[in-house]
Amino acid sequence: MAVVARKPELICPAGSLPALRAAVDEGADAVYIGFQDATNARNFPGLNFGPDAAREGIRYARRTGARVLLALNTYPRTAHWPRWTGAVDRAAELGVDAVILADPGLLHYAAGTYPDLRLHLSVQGSATNRHAIAFYHEQFGIRRVVLPRVLSLAQVHQIVERSPVEIEVFGFGSLCVMVEGRCALSSYVTGESPNTCGVCSPAKAVRWEETPAGRQSRLNGVLIDRYAPDEAAGYPTLCKGRYRVGEATYYAIEEPTGLNVLQMLPQLMASGVAAIKVEGRQRSPAYVREVTRVLRAALDACAADPRRFLVREEWSAVLGRLVEGHSHTLGALHRPWQ
Repeated sequence: MAVVARKPELICPAGSLPALRAAVDEGADAVYIGFQDATNARNFPGLNFGPDAAREGIRYARRTGARVLLALNTYPRTAHWPRWTGAVDRAAELGVDAVILADPGLLHYAAGTYPDLRLHLSVQGSATNRHAIAFYHEQFGIRRVVLPRVLSLAQVHQIVERSPVEIEVFGFGSLCVMVEGRCALSSYVTGESPNTCGVCSPAKAVRWEETPAGRQSRLNGVLIDRYAPDEAAGYPTLCKGRYRVGEATYYAIEEPTGLNVLQMLPQLMASGVAAIKVEGRQRSPAYVREVTRVLRAALDACAADPRRFLVREEWSAVLGRLVEGHSHTLGALHRPWQ
């Protein structure tokens, strides 16, 4: 596929109907949602969409021309296969604009049963090279791939040049130390894999404790972190905990910091990516509204004059308040030696 510089679509998270409305009202080109079960990778209590909310969300989005994508991006277990195929059936019945899938068996089912249903390969599919992308395109007719957050800008550009389908990349939100779809840390501690049960740290395994030493969090009994009285406490995940190594206690695996590609928008646009995605279906409608508003303004400004594009202070201030760990990074995208 030849690289075509264009304004990427803005794809925003919607973990609830209010969040969907917020994203659409602030100019998202598309939102992505999930059902209220383990078929999606943000399977938290009180999150996601039942049938009525999904239908209302689709109606609301289409009033302004926004599209609704459905994440069915976990891997089915044999005993529960009908739940996942049933989710594909519901997606087709609802008339979503695309389904985001990872499992090859489920892709085979969707492509064979609903040949007109647009299929995207989830970041959980872990496709990091053109050969993998070509395989999914040839075998299942996928139309877009969401790249894992481990690739540099140069690698993204090379993939776009050679990909037979559209490429989507993450632009804002939490980072993951692993190649998505290949992490087993949560299952090591809780016995439930995030790739099948839909969440890194199942809510039932999370415990908060108030102790003389301060508030602390545990995951299935394992101490993840301890916080000072005035310190913000993040949701406990094994990779972002502080652990004692030798005589020091620190973030031994990954520091909680967030991806923010504002300053790299001209390069991403020039690379020909089709869409920039915001992470955060587990986040509040207020988060979705503010992030969508900033990225919509930034993408429009960059498209209008990419050579003179500058990141505005007010954009950085808003995103700085919302980013995980209150710390920005370009992540793996920024590798100046490549």
